[in-house]
Amino acid sequence: MSWTAADIPDQQGRTAVVTGANGGLGLVTARELAARGAHVVMAVRNQAKAADAVEEIRARVPDASLELVALDLSSQASTREAAGRILAAHDRVDLLVNNAGVMAIAEARTVDGFEMQLGVDHLGHWTFTALLLPALLRAPGSRVVTVTSTAHHLGRPVDVRNPHLEGRYGPWRAYGQAKLANFHFGIGLQRELERAGAPTASLIAHPGLSDTDLQTVSVHGSGGGASQRFAHLMARRTGMSAEDGALPQLRAAADPSARGGEFYGPRFVNNGAPVRRPILRRLGMDRAIAKLWEVSERETGIALDLHSPSHV
Repeated sequence: MSWTAADIPDQQGRTAVVTGANGGLGLVTARELAARGAHVVMAVRNQAKAADAVEEIRARVPDASLELVALDLSSQASTREAAGRILAAHDRVDLLVNNAGVMAIAEARTVDGFEMQLGVDHLGHWTFTALLLPALLRAPGSRVVTVTSTAHHLGRPVDVRNPHLEGRYGPWRAYGQAKLANFHFGIGLQRELERAGAPTASLIAHPGLSDTDLQTVSVHGSGGGASQRFAHLMARRTGMSAEDGALPQLRAAADPSARGGEFYGPRFVNNGAPVRRPILRRLGMDRAIAKLWEVSERETGIALDLHSPSHV
C-alpha cells in the first residue's frame, strides 16, 4: 500500500521547525505534523500570509500547537535572528524541514550580495541549519530534511570562483545549481553527522511536479519569462496537489523506517506515491560536496562543524 499522511506516527512532545510554512508544500507539512501532535514552529518571511496560514491550519486542526517566527532567508541577519529566537524558546528541536525556496526567477541579489536562488534555497538554509544544530543534537532521533527538486539533474556543482553566476546567469541555470546544492547539502550533512557519531539524521526529498504557489510567484512576482510560464502551465495541468507533493518530505521527516542519507520522491519521478529514490550522480560527488562546503563557509562566515564545543 502507498504511504500517506495517515501513516505519520504520533508526534506528541516533538518540536518541528518548517521553513516556508505559510503556503504550498510547507503549509501542508506544518498542518500534517501539527495534526499528529507536534509543536510546529512556522519559520516564514511573510507574516501576514503566515497569520492566514495559522488560521487555515486551525480550521482543520483546532488544537494545533503553532508558533510563528519571522525568517527571511535572503538575509543572513534575519536568519541568525530567527535561529536565535528558536534556540531561546526550545532546548531541543526534533525536526527541521528546509522547505522554503524560490524558483527560476529573474536575476536578483540578496541583501548580502548573494545570487538570490543560491542565497535563499541553500545559503540561508545552511546558516539556519548550522545554528539550530545544537538543539537538534540534543534530541535523540532528530532529523533534518532538505527539499530539493528534479531540477537538480539540470544543475552543475557550485563554482568556487563564481558561485553567484556573475555574467553567466540564467533562471534555470541558477535554479538547477541551487537545487543541486540542496541535494549535496543533505548528503554532505549526513556524512558529517555519521563521522561525529551524532544522533541526528539528514535526509533529502523532492516533490515532483506539484501545483503550488511556487510557480505563481516565479511567473507573476519575479519577472518570469517563457520558460517559467511553461513550467507554471505544466504544473497546473499535470502537477500533483500540494497535499500529494508534500508526501515525500513528510515521509522523510516522519516514517520510522526512513534512515539518514536516504532520498524520497514520487514513484514516477514527477508524479506518484512517495518512495525511496536512488542516489544518482555519484561520480564526482565527493569533490562537489567539498566545494559546496568551501563556498558556504566562505560566503556565510559560518562553519558547519559538528565537533565544536557548541555542538556537543
